[in-house]
Amino acid sequence: MKTDVAIVGGGPGGSTLAMFLLREGIKPVIIEKETFPRYHIGESMTGECGGVVRALGLEEMMLKHRFPVKWGVKVWGPSGQNPWFVPVMKRTEAGELQETFTWQMRRSDFDKMMLDEAIARGADFVQGQATEPLLKDDGSVRGVRVKMADGGTQDIECEVLVDVSGQARWLSHTGLTNRAVLGHYAKQVAVFSQVTGAIRDEGKHRDDTLIFYKRLVHWAWFIPLDDETVSVGVVSPGTYFASKKESKRDFLVRELRELNPELSRRLPEINLTENTRAILNYSYEVYPFTGKGWMCIGDAHRFIDPIFSFGLYVTMKEAQFAAPAIKAYLEGAHRDEPNPFAQHQALALSGVDKYQDLIDGFWSEPYAFAYLVHRKHPDYAVDLFAGRVFNNDPNPALEGMRQIKQHGRKWWEEEDGNWWEEHAPTASEPITIDTSPEAPR
Repeated sequence: MKTDVAIVGGGPGGSTLAMFLLREGIKPVIIEKETFPRYHIGESMTGECGGVVRALGLEEMMLKHRFPVKWGVKVWGPSGQNPWFVPVMKRTEAGELQETFTWQMRRSDFDKMMLDEAIARGADFVQGQATEPLLKDDGSVRGVRVKMADGGTQDIECEVLVDVSGQARWLSHTGLTNRAVLGHYAKQVAVFSQVTGAIRDEGKHRDDTLIFYKRLVHWAWFIPLDDETVSVGVVSPGTYFASKKESKRDFLVRELRELNPELSRRLPEINLTENTRAILNYSYEVYPFTGKGWMCIGDAHRFIDPIFSFGLYVTMKEAQFAAPAIKAYLEGAHRDEPNPFAQHQALALSGVDKYQDLIDGFWSEPYAFAYLVHRKHPDYAVDLFAGRVFNNDPNPALEGMRQIKQHGRKWWEEEDGNWWEEHAPTASEPITIDTSPEAPR
């Protein structure tokens, strides 16, 4: 079998890439080992993630599926009081902020919808497990070997091989690129399930994302999936999880009751409707993530921290960027360069590195972070949360977060000491994070 582009992974990133490639006149092959629908985590979209969905012409389909509409994110502090809210807003052509919405979704339904649509638009589909990249003598990619569902193997020849396998990090594990280097938040565990009977806000904000903060890398999420079901999860240090010596289910139930007063109020009864699952050590970086005839997209090369739901957006946005880069390569651009996709790699890094600074700022000084979001630079903070990070526009909110990361509380107390007196807790334990470089570049 021959194709211009082979995509390993049929999730939203792979399907998004396939649909954008088809717009460029390129017919790809999607390789997926799992049968959809299948369970997956990562159920909330940023504002710009909704923008990618709209760019694909899928808004009407999203509304038809009745995926919950998300108008923003509300974050509750440790006491369960004084939440801060970031709305979903877009920038008009004139550069003004305008209210819009994005979506929450049950990933089993959304992922199947995306894959089915990519196939319906013309992508070829192979049900099987990619086992190894096939290389030419000069080290460039010439194809991929696939173990088929019937147990046989098939070699698919291609000009470009794209890893969109998510946290499986297929090309890293095959040795084509480097092994993952653990990131700043690698020693965490996320334990999660779904519940019914949760208390939501009234009105149009009924299906917004809620985040409940306890302490450094210890928090919970609350993401509505349909009229009855809410995805709930707790992220904590791995040492804390181990110290409790509980089953995943018992740990999750107890944490949902104890982690935050506002969270426990919203869950008068904890009716779990899904198996309780866990993910360990999921903060990492793979570098380089592009090369001669290959690239990794989204979680296949970088995952920072799930707190603000950036993962799905980064994967889909990188897929959108990758399509014209792949078209140019197929037309001969940069073929003789050591890394033909170096420009795409730099563009991807420009966005995720900003998210790294944003998340580091939140965890190092969450109250200072709230000050920047609500008082100092609220409009620019909205841009960051929406996903407007893949550009060179100056963002004062981001610069403030970098100052927090570098100088800590001293910097922002000098900015507005009165705000500190009004909002900071009476007793605040010092918080430190490891901000050493993740991977040499």
